[in-house]
Amino acid sequence: MRHFIILTILSLLPLSTHAQVKEKVAPSPGFIALFNGKNLDGWYLKVKNGDEALAKQVFAVKDGYIHVFDDSFPAEIDLDAGIDKSLGMMYTKKEYSKYHFKFDYKWGKKKANYFKKWKYDAGVYYHVTNDKIYPTGIEYQIMYDHTKNKNHTGDSIRPGGVSYDWYYSDKTYAYLHPDNAGKLIEKKQKLPGKKNWLHEAKPTQNYNALNDKWNTCEIIVMGSEYAIYKLNGEVVNMIFNLKPEKGILGLQSETAEILYRNIQIKEFTESVPAETFLKPQSK
Repeated sequence: MRHFIILTILSLLPLSTHAQVKEKVAPSPGFIALFNGKNLDGWYLKVKNGDEALAKQVFAVKDGYIHVFDDSFPAEIDLDAGIDKSLGMMYTKKEYSKYHFKFDYKWGKKKANYFKKWKYDAGVYYHVTNDKIYPTGIEYQIMYDHTKNKNHTGDSIRPGGVSYDWYYSDKTYAYLHPDNAGKLIEKKQKLPGKKNWLHEAKPTQNYNALNDKWNTCEIIVMGSEYAIYKLNGEVVNMIFNLKPEKGILGLQSETAEILYRNIQIKEFTESVPAETFLKPQSK
């Protein structure tokens, strides 16, 4: 009888309430949630123009996820106006060094800031030591170029103030592990047609773009030793010899509507060999 009553109540709930139930997912074993699905406790917000009220509007919380540029915004937000006031970050209050960080994202339809230049663009910064906009930290890029139908989620960005080693294929100019004949890029080397601060993920079709489906991203970091980037379970990039070796984490608002959920982390007290995460995981 109890089960019947519960099912009856659920059947009477509005669709938005059903969605909220579906969004609530428990952290993976050994992980803790960094986002409680209700508010942004444990985080602080920044946008380019310093407006705290705007920052809270940009990073809205609803139905168990973080909705960047939600229904309170128009279809186009300062589009290519050179203002970029809503470009921002939500930062953890805690520093991390050795950890396995994961989250889900999916794209919405709204366009913002300099969208025409960078398309669907956001990102995760880690080992952040200066929380300005843009931060000093390493970036796991979240991006989709709809004009070329090309994934860029998993690209690595190395801005000024940080350093790392990265290996690439001399055929695709994308990530290739050194054990598979990947070549070490020189400090100031610029690959043909590429930016010298941008290190592309290996090509993959294992992603969701504008189909209203979620992607799962993972960043596995061992202090200064290495960072492994995964997209929907697939290793798409890796970097080595990171400097700095710790910092806060940040999720970005940039050129397009995006939703984040299931933000969680597992910390390590000792280094774990990279092979643990590179080999195929049993299901």
